[in-house]
Amino acid sequence: MTAGRVEIHPEALAEAAIALDWYSDRSARAAAAFLSEVDKALQSISNAPQRWPIYEENCRRYPLFRFPYFIVYREKAEHVIQIVAVAHSRRLPGYWHGRI
Repeated sequence: MTAGRVEIHPEALAEAAIALDWYSDRSARAAAAFLSEVDKALQSISNAPQRWPIYEENCRRYPLFRFPYFIVYREKAEHVIQIVAVAHSRRLPGYWHGRI
């Protein structure tokens, strides 16, 4: 099986950076763990994008297990995956719909 190419929406990248900054301000260890968890998620999504069920707007979501975030993504074409949002699980549900 070939891993898919991952494209990250600029606003999703900004969300991840904001979360990383927030964790960095509190603990270098927490920031490193958050970054590691996001990297692991992107690798898992790339390797098996259909593993997670359809969530909303024909997108899927991958929950981060140690942090209150999930990654919203969609398959744009065969072997092309777009990360739409790195969303906090308790803030503004569906705010990312305009990105798809």
